[in-house]
Amino acid sequence: MEWMAWTWPTAVFFIIIAGLLIVFTVLAIRDPETPRIGVLGIETTRGDRLFITLLGSAFLNLAWLGLIDAPQWGALIVCLIYAAAVFRWV
Repeated sequence: MEWMAWTWPTAVFFIIIAGLLIVFTVLAIRDPETPRIGVLGIETTRGDRLFITLLGSAFLNLAWLGLIDAPQWGALIVCLIYAAAVFRWV
């Protein structure tokens, strides 16, 4: 895969995403949950909240890159707070 220019940060990113999917699959098998209704007014499960978190985090990182002249670690902190809020209230 020489053409893709894989770097360690890219590999770590995809490894973490794969790990999250594995963990959430195991959780769904071991401890199935009933959907709940949060602030969005729609039924969501753990997987739905993970998807919302990943999608929102992507947009937060893009906004951080385009609008703020600060290290990307700050965006990671914002994304972690966002993820906690999504899993708590959505």
